[in-house]
Amino acid sequence: MAKYIAQIIVLGAQVVGRAFARALKQEIAASQEAAKRAGGGPQGARRAAANASTGLTLEEAMQILNVDKLDPEKVKKNYEHLFNVNDKSKGGSFYLQSKIVRAKERIDVELKPKESQPESNKSKDAS
Repeated sequence: MAKYIAQIIVLGAQVVGRAFARALKQEIAASQEAAKRAGGGPQGARRAAANASTGLTLEEAMQILNVDKLDPEKVKKNYEHLFNVNDKSKGGSFYLQSKIVRAKERIDVELKPKESQPESNKSKDAS
């Protein structure tokens, strides 16, 4: 009887070990794919830092605020609407409100360099 129990334990450990190894390989592959999509160099590093600081990817933030492209006016309009609809005093959810704020912060991080780019190009043109 003890022999069978030992065999069951060993087989169970092997199954769990294989599943863990497979999950680890999938996570590494997904991480590498995400790094490729984010772009290499300083742009990819900036996006990775923004994702880490806000806890959201740009795609997730755009889904939360229901925007297809990074249009500052549409982002602001959707943010204000969703934030007000989910106000706790109106029976909304504080959790959803915080997700909306984080999504806006993440998109703002992405928009900031784009908004400052034309100014730097203007100063080059003026020279």
